[in-house]
Amino acid sequence: MATIAALATTVALVATGCAAATPGDDAGSEGDGATEALTIAFLPKQLNNPYTDVVLSGGKAGTDEIGGEYSVVGPLEASASSQVSFINTLTQQGTKVIVIAANDPDAVGPALEEARAAGAKIVAFDSDTNPDYRDVFISQVVSKDVALIQVEQIAEQIGGSGEIAILSATANATNQNEWIKFIEEELASNPDYADITLVAKVYGDDDDAKSFQEAQGLLSAYPNLKGIISPTTVGIAATARYLSTTDYKGKVALVGLGLPNEMREFVKDGTVKEFALWDPAQLGYVAAFAGQALVDGTITGAVGDTFMAGELGEKEVGEGGIVIVGPPTRFNADNIDDYDF
Repeated sequence: MATIAALATTVALVATGCAAATPGDDAGSEGDGATEALTIAFLPKQLNNPYTDVVLSGGKAGTDEIGGEYSVVGPLEASASSQVSFINTLTQQGTKVIVIAANDPDAVGPALEEARAAGAKIVAFDSDTNPDYRDVFISQVVSKDVALIQVEQIAEQIGGSGEIAILSATANATNQNEWIKFIEEELASNPDYADITLVAKVYGDDDDAKSFQEAQGLLSAYPNLKGIISPTTVGIAATARYLSTTDYKGKVALVGLGLPNEMREFVKDGTVKEFALWDPAQLGYVAAFAGQALVDGTITGAVGDTFMAGELGEKEVGEGGIVIVGPPTRFNADNIDDYDF
């Protein structure tokens, strides 16, 4: 929603701590008539990531609407174990809702179990944990739909045949691996894609410089490469920047998941014809309302549970404790100027 995404540039990121409530005081004790604050802490895969900034803007908007206390903590680099210490700190502070995009579905498990034992509700968003470690997962879209739209786009742009590669984020990222699994299955099972060969999968670790280097390496190692799928906003932007300055521009197709504001120049200069994404701010926004619903008992994470998510209306918990936010959008020269995030 435009009113959610507009907050993307105003999010304050806190890299080493969080502005949590003071769980040791008596503000929420019985008899004083006060209500203990609803503390909602967001723990993304990494800070200072443009995509993450947009997601967090929605989280702040949702938390503000609820009247909760919003905070952000997280690592500067996306690695499997980098989030554990932040979870432990939030547990010690008595944070009521921890909203996490997991770098690894299992590495954060023991810390999240301790947080739940201490009374915290766990909302996974963007990149899921092992379901045993959270109450609900707020997903962008149906994972298979994300994969299919990227396969469709690359097939359209390379004429249905040729070598392609995938430039992903981290090797353990739950969302990336789920999309890649469906991409591989679709390429293997759909006769329309029988002449497309996936020759490599590489990982840029959601780091701009490494993603840029991985793009260079792919094109050096596979001189007949006709296209690259990069299901990560950092990876697709870095790859587009590399292609735009080389003879590969207009010859090697690039699709994936990108932010319109980052990809606009590459669409307009012909480096990229079309890519996809959803409104990332809606992920954070819905996650905040899910956290509130878990704390007040409106939902438990059971299939069929419903809760209201502000201006986005009613959301339902599906199989596996998953809440779907909305469908992906195709961005190209015809519509990219209609979006600002």
